[in-house]
Amino acid sequence: MKNSITLYQIDAFTKKVFGGNPAAVCPLEEWLSDDLMQNIAIENNLAETAFFVKEGDVYHIRWFMPSGEINLCGHATLASAFVIFNYLNHPTDEIRFSCLSGALGARRSGDGQITLNFPAWKNVPIDIPTEVFSAFKHRPIAAFKTRDLLLIFETQQQILDLNPNLPLLKHLPFLGINCTAKGDEVDFVSRVFDANDPISEDPVTGSAHCGFVPYWAEKLGKNKLHAHQLSARRGALFCELKGDRVFISGYAVAYMKAEIII
Repeated sequence: MKNSITLYQIDAFTKKVFGGNPAAVCPLEEWLSDDLMQNIAIENNLAETAFFVKEGDVYHIRWFMPSGEINLCGHATLASAFVIFNYLNHPTDEIRFSCLSGALGARRSGDGQITLNFPAWKNVPIDIPTEVFSAFKHRPIAAFKTRDLLLIFETQQQILDLNPNLPLLKHLPFLGINCTAKGDEVDFVSRVFDANDPISEDPVTGSAHCGFVPYWAEKLGKNKLHAHQLSARRGALFCELKGDRVFISGYAVAYMKAEIII
């Protein structure tokens, strides 16, 4: 006999369907095998599929890209919080998550905005990898290492113009290639690329802001920051640095509710 799993597809960091970053969310009663979760992520063919299991008052959450599991994902956590708040009868406006990156949180405000409580990453200065000079039209002015590669560019227009030759970056030891510059209308802008995943540009990347926010908070001398990710789908993020935590706020909207038959 086949079983079914409810799947929600949520557009995160946007107020409108077809904007922001789509994520699949699968609430579970108990964990599926890693292989099955990976195959579901491949079948969904979205940047992330989130799975979570509630134990007590904590939701244990995992995220799978089509290419494998990762340790932290912002937009799929926002999408998961949206599902928990709006479809799973959660009794309060606070959610506690547990994951490979430790304890996370989500809080809902009266207008439906959701604020994620994430770790702030330390940006370690590094030499700009030589591959970057070949892969990018514009030369970044600085590079930092987190989980990802953080590249600083001079202008918002350079971020808009980015069209990297990603195969040249495949062998760099980073999950994401996170590109940012000071914004013209907001505090900073960004785009995020992945040289090793079928989805080469991530529309809106919450986890990248774990590195962006500490950098720009220091650079601009302010802890509250408004950010835009300038992918084709666009995304708006409202961020705050508090000690070793980054608070990332945004909206989400439901696109689909379905059932997976396995």
